[in-house]
Amino acid sequence: MDKTSFSERLTTLRNPSIMKTLTGIKHGVERETLRINPNGGLAQTPHQESLGAALTHEYITTDFSESLLEFITPPESSIDKTIGQLKDVHKFVMTNIGDERLWPMSMPCFIENQDAIPIANYGTSNVGKMKSLYRVGLKNRYGSMMQAISGVHFNFSLPNDFWEKWLDADTFLEVDKDSISSAYFGLIRNYRRFCWVIPYLYGASPALCSSFIKGKETGLPFKKLGKGTYYLPYATSLRMSDLGYTNSAQSGLNICYNKVDSYIASLRAAINQPSEGYEKFASKKDGEYQQLNSNVLQIENELYSPIRPKQPTRSLEKPTDALDERGVSYIEVRALDVNPFSAIGIERNQFYFLDVFLLYCLIKPSSFMNTDEYHETEVNLNAVVERGRDPKLILTNATESVEMMSWALQLFFEMKEVAIILDQANGTQDYSQALDFEKQKILDPSLTPSARILKHLVNENIDNGNLGLSLAESFKNELIGTDYKFMNAEDLAAHALLSLEKQRVIEQQEDISFDDFLASYFSEK
Repeated sequence: MDKTSFSERLTTLRNPSIMKTLTGIKHGVERETLRINPNGGLAQTPHQESLGAALTHEYITTDFSESLLEFITPPESSIDKTIGQLKDVHKFVMTNIGDERLWPMSMPCFIENQDAIPIANYGTSNVGKMKSLYRVGLKNRYGSMMQAISGVHFNFSLPNDFWEKWLDADTFLEVDKDSISSAYFGLIRNYRRFCWVIPYLYGASPALCSSFIKGKETGLPFKKLGKGTYYLPYATSLRMSDLGYTNSAQSGLNICYNKVDSYIASLRAAINQPSEGYEKFASKKDGEYQQLNSNVLQIENELYSPIRPKQPTRSLEKPTDALDERGVSYIEVRALDVNPFSAIGIERNQFYFLDVFLLYCLIKPSSFMNTDEYHETEVNLNAVVERGRDPKLILTNATESVEMMSWALQLFFEMKEVAIILDQANGTQDYSQALDFEKQKILDPSLTPSARILKHLVNENIDNGNLGLSLAESFKNELIGTDYKFMNAEDLAAHALLSLEKQRVIEQQEDISFDDFLASYFSEK
C-alpha cells in the first residue's frame, strides 16, 4: 500500500540508493519568440531558409506564425548544457535573421490587426499542410492575436532507475508504464493544486499593448500608461488570464487527471465532440478548408492546460495513442511566461526551483481530484494571474479560505526538505539557494518580475513596447557577442541543410491526396 504521509515519503526519498538517482533528472526547454523589425513591428518575412525547415528541424521551428519561432533543446541532465544549447541556438538565429530582433516578452508587440500575423507554412507535404490547416482553424476559432502570445515550456522527467527504486519502496507495485504513469499523474494533480505559485514567481506580463485588446470588452479594471499600454496593478501574468492563451469554450470539458486511462478517454471524447460554434467553419471557403474538423478540439494539442503528460510521438502518431501504448515519459510545464530579464527567456535559478517544486509535487500525497476541486484550482490560478500581488488576496484550499502568502510560505517550508535532498544528491547548495531566492518574492512582492516591469513602466511612463524593443536590442548584441559552447555555427548550418533535405524527401514521397490523408488520420483504429 502507499505511504500516505509526506514525512514518510521524505524519509524514503532520503534513502541513499534512491537519492543518488536524482542526478538523472532531465530537462528540456521550448522557448517561443516573435521575430520583429527594428521599429518593433511584427516581421512579415517568411521563416528564413538559413534556419532550415520548420517542419523537420530538431531545434528551430515555428509555432502558430511564420514570425513566431520556437527553439527546442533535447532532454539533458545537465542544467548547464541545456542553458548552453539554448544560447547556441539563439546565437545562430540572431546571426541569420538580418536586422530583425527577437521579442523578449510573452504578450505580443504592436500588431495592427490579426491579418498581419502570417500563418506558419510547412511546405507541400500532407503533414505540412495539416500543420498549417490546424493553425487556420485556430485563427478562425480564437483569432490570431491570441496565438501570437509566447511562452516557455519546461520539460521534466525522472530516470528509470529512480522509478525502479522509488515505486518499489513507496507503493510496492510492479514497475511498468502504468505505475510510472500513475505516479506522474499524482504529480500533475498536485501541480494543478499549487501551480498558482508559478505565475506569482515568474509571471512577467502585467501589461499589454492596446492593439491586443482592440475592440474587446474585457471587464477588467485596466489602467493606461504611455501611448497605448494597459495594465492591471496587481497582475502577474495576463498571458495566463482569460485574455491570454486560454479557451473558455474548453471549461466544460472536464478533462480527468486522476488516471492515464481516464485522461485519455476524456481527451478523446473532446476531440470527437461536435461543436455548434465551430460548425460555421465546417465547409470550405474559396475551395480551402477552414479547420481540421468542427469538433471542440481539432487535435489533442488544442487543449490549453498549464501542464501536460507527454510521451514522444512517432510519425503521424496521435499523442493519446502514444500515451496509451507507452505511458507517460515526461511532463511539460506550460505556465511559464518568457523571462524578459534573460536573453534566452529563462534563467538558471528557475531550473533549480522547478526541480524542487516538481519533485515536491511528486512525493506530496496526491488524492484523486473531483470536478469541484478541479474548478477550485482554476479559480485560484486565475486569481493569482490577475491579482497575485494584492496583499489581501485570498485563495481556496480544500474549500477553506486562506491567505495566499501564508499558503505559499507553508509550501516553501515543506519544499525546503526536498531542496536539501536534491542538494545532497548533487553535492551542491544550488537548490536550497534557489528556494531561498524565490521565497524572498513571497515576502516582498516588489521583487517579482511583474512588479519590476510595472515599476519601470509607471515610473518612466513609457509603453510596454518601448521596454520590449530596448531589451530586444540589448539581447541581440549580447547573444551575437557570446561564444558557442555545445553546437557551433557549422553544426547548426548542417542541421538546417539536413532539415531542408528531410522536408524535400517527405514531399516527394506523397502518394495520396490531402483529403484522403485527413480521412485516414482521423479514422478510428
